[in-house]
Amino acid sequence: MEKLRIVFMGTPEFAVGILDTIIKSNYDVVGIITAVDKPAGRGQKIKYSAVKEYALEHNLNLLQPANLKDETFLAELKSLNANLQVVVAFRMLPEAVWKMPKLGTFNLHASLLPNYRGAAPINWAIINGETKTGVTTFFIDEKIDTGAMILNKEIEITARESAGELHDKLMIIGSEAVVATLGLIEKGNVTTTIQRDTSKIKTAYKLNRENCKIDWTSSAAEIHNLIRGVSPHPAAWCFFKDNNEEWSVKIYEVEVILEKHSDIIGTIITTKKEIRVAVKDGFIQILNIQFPGKKRMRANELLNGIAFSDKAQAE
Repeated sequence: MEKLRIVFMGTPEFAVGILDTIIKSNYDVVGIITAVDKPAGRGQKIKYSAVKEYALEHNLNLLQPANLKDETFLAELKSLNANLQVVVAFRMLPEAVWKMPKLGTFNLHASLLPNYRGAAPINWAIINGETKTGVTTFFIDEKIDTGAMILNKEIEITARESAGELHDKLMIIGSEAVVATLGLIEKGNVTTTIQRDTSKIKTAYKLNRENCKIDWTSSAAEIHNLIRGVSPHPAAWCFFKDNNEEWSVKIYEVEVILEKHSDIIGTIITTKKEIRVAVKDGFIQILNIQFPGKKRMRANELLNGIAFSDKAQAE
């Protein structure tokens, strides 16, 4: 049995949950690699990555290379004398990095590979209406998310679950998968499965403003899946138009009402407490919304300060 000396690479909160479990499982983490500090928010203040915050708090050896091919960084990485690297929500690694440790470099991906390779696997599983997803560990190769699979763990996606809620559940089973993978590697018991590509493989494209925009001509189920699939971040959005005014609004939570009606698709229908938008097979009832310059609020809170005419439209 070979004692592991681990370098961990990651950036966001999701990676922190995995790193914390590795540390608490008494593995020797000899180095942390994370993104460089960047200005963020309106004040453009320098913001540390979630992984950096954790590394500083726990006095872990930290490297923040701007260029992963930089000779100085590669020399520093080699000097850590790690025999295994673990990657969670980081970036594509050059061959000089992933081939460096004797026992290889493995990645945790938040999907059941080969489906949902790419930047936003949690989101697209929900957007596409999947009823199950999971996590996969695999050895990194020269492409993105294509390497030989070590193990996976599966989980159900419930009908109202948001991306934020699923993220937290996957972080827990992801931690279990990583620790199980470390145990297999430590004991020399790893067997891998090669990923098989087919024409039916689904991709987890990077989220952008265009693919987060609500298309009110879609079915109620498709609209619901998009909204929960990008909630709370980056959030689904659309335009509300009324009386020559237009607002770009974000919508975080809705309910589906399936019923026949004769309203024009996109018509906004309000009572004192409810906002509904007409769609082809019923209505989308908006529960949680954000107008420009305002905080997120419940629909009834919004209606305390704004009234819509019977000609209001969502586009």
